[in-house]
Amino acid sequence: MPRIRKGIAYRKLERPYTRVSKYKAKSFIKVSSGTKVVRFESGDLKRKFQYTLNLNSKSSLQIRDNALESARQTSLKLLESTLGQSGFFMKINTYPYHILRENPLASGAGADRVSTGMKLSFGKPIGVALQLKEGERLFSVSVNEQGVDIARKALQRAIKKLPCSFTIAVNRNKTE
Repeated sequence: MPRIRKGIAYRKLERPYTRVSKYKAKSFIKVSSGTKVVRFESGDLKRKFQYTLNLNSKSSLQIRDNALESARQTSLKLLESTLGQSGFFMKINTYPYHILRENPLASGAGADRVSTGMKLSFGKPIGVALQLKEGERLFSVSVNEQGVDIARKALQRAIKKLPCSFTIAVNRNKTE
């Protein structure tokens, strides 16, 4: 099974890949598999919390879905083990919709007879990424006052799994 390429190959923010054809069926790009992110919301969905911590991007880039799922799992593990299932609410605010494509080139003996080169090189879908603009929110975690430090640690763990630098903003929610 082939390995996935390094994340730096897909980090640059590009215009979403589109295909315009006179035939409607050829205008769509079929994805081989969906996104690897399991859940976009976790924790207590109905409870109101005092504080919300947001993870904001410092630059514009693309993040692949496997990096996003890895960051979600590490932060969620810390939150669940310390605050419990009902002590927080975590949400991924953006959806990975950008289809990553690659033109497979053959290498080795006899590759010149097999490969078509760059002729009709629209590429095969290999994965999905989300496009994040500068200052846009990626994660948001809602907790009460005693869980702010733990939520900050959880978001710092998530930052280590992501390909760029982020800032953590703490907002106090209005309670009625």
